[in-house]
Amino acid sequence: MKSCVVIGGGAVGLCSAYYLAKAGHKVVVLDSSDMSDGCSYGNSGMVVPSHIIPLAHPGVVSRGMKWMFSSKSPFYVKPRLSPALFSWGRAFYKNSNTAHVERSMPALRDLSAFSKELYQELAQESDSFLYEEKGLLLLFRTERAGEEERHAGLLAKAQGLEVDFLAKDAVSALETGIKTDCMGGVYYRGDAHLSPDLFMQFLKQELQNLGVSLHKNEQVLSFTSSGNKISSVHTDKQQYSADEVVLCAGSWSPKLAKMLGITLSILPGKGYSFTVSSGGQAPTVPSVLCEGKVAVTPMGSDVRFGGTMEITHTADHKIRERRVQGIVETANEFYPELALAQPPSDSVWHGFRPCTPTGLPLISRASGLDNFIVASGHAMMGLSLAPATGKLVEELVGKKPPSVSLEQFGIR
Repeated sequence: MKSCVVIGGGAVGLCSAYYLAKAGHKVVVLDSSDMSDGCSYGNSGMVVPSHIIPLAHPGVVSRGMKWMFSSKSPFYVKPRLSPALFSWGRAFYKNSNTAHVERSMPALRDLSAFSKELYQELAQESDSFLYEEKGLLLLFRTERAGEEERHAGLLAKAQGLEVDFLAKDAVSALETGIKTDCMGGVYYRGDAHLSPDLFMQFLKQELQNLGVSLHKNEQVLSFTSSGNKISSVHTDKQQYSADEVVLCAGSWSPKLAKMLGITLSILPGKGYSFTVSSGGQAPTVPSVLCEGKVAVTPMGSDVRFGGTMEITHTADHKIRERRVQGIVETANEFYPELALAQPPSDSVWHGFRPCTPTGLPLISRASGLDNFIVASGHAMMGLSLAPATGKLVEELVGKKPPSVSLEQFGIR
C-alpha cells in the first residue's frame, strides 16, 4: 500500500482517487476550491467514443482565424503578450496535420472505449447519475459542414465505430422531442451521456465510503524533494507525506508542475454553459450543432446548452455576452420551436478546459521524478475520459501493464 496525494478534485482527480483507493492505497485529495464547481460540473455530460479526431487537426487553424473576427463565433483567443501562448500556438499549428491525426485516432479510440466500459461498470453500481446510452447526433444545416462531418464519420467508421449518416427525415425520426431544422446529421450510436453534477456527488460518496480524505479550499504551495522523489506536499494548511503524487489540476497544472521544474504546455480554453427546464418540447437526443459548435444534452427534466472555446488565462472570468448570444441563436436555428431566450449573465456557468497543443491528454510519469504522475490536458473530454484516466493512474502507481497504450499520452 502506498500513500498517494492527488492534487485536483475534478472528475479526473476523483476517478484517480477512486481507483487508487479500490486498489488498497491510502489516498488524500487536495483542491484549492470548495469542489462544487469547475469543468467537471458545468460541462455537457457527454461520454464520447466518437471524438477520436484530436483538437489539433487539418483546417482547424484557418477556421479559427476566421472565427476570431466574429463576436458570436465559437472560438476566440484573448490577445496578450505571453511566451506560453506563443509557444502553445506554434506547437498547435505544427500538430494540425494529417499524420498527427492518423497517429492519434487509434489511441483516442482505445482510451474512450475503455472509459465507456468503466462507466458501464459504475452505472451498474448506481443509477444516481443518470447514465444513458442514446448516442450522439452531429447536426448540420449547410453542405460545407455536412461534408466535414461525413468525412469525420467515415474516419470514425474505419476505426470500428458505429456510425449512421442521416438525411433530414431520418433525423426527425430519431429526434422526436422537438422539430429539428437541419440538412442532415451523423449519428454515433456508441456515445452516452450523464448528469455531471450527480456523477461528482456519486464519486464523493464512494470516496467517503472508501476512506479517502477530501481536503477542500487547500492550496498547494510547495513540494519537498529528495533526489528524484517527492517526499511531501505542502499546502497553506498542512503537510502531506507522499509515496506517489498525482497532478490532476486541469488548467492549473502548469503552475504546480513548474514548482518541480517541469514544463507542461497547457492553456485554459474557457467554455460556457447554461441549463434550462425542458418544459414541453425539447431535444431528447444529445447533439452537437455543428455550425455553431453547440453541445445540447438532455439531463432529466432539464436541457444543458454549452459552447465556445476561448483560449485565455484562469483569471479571465468575464462572460462575453455576444458569445452566449451565439449559442442561443444557434440553438434556435436548429430547433425553431424552442424559443430559447438569452439567459441572465449570473445563470451562465463558465469553466476552463485544459488544452494541450496536441489535442491529446497527458497521462504519464514525469521524467526526472520517480513518483510524480501527470493526468491532465483533457480539454473538452475530461469527464468522458475520467474513469479510464483514473484507472490508468492506478496502474501506473501499481506498476501494472496499462489497459491501453500510453504512448501517445506522454509529456512533450
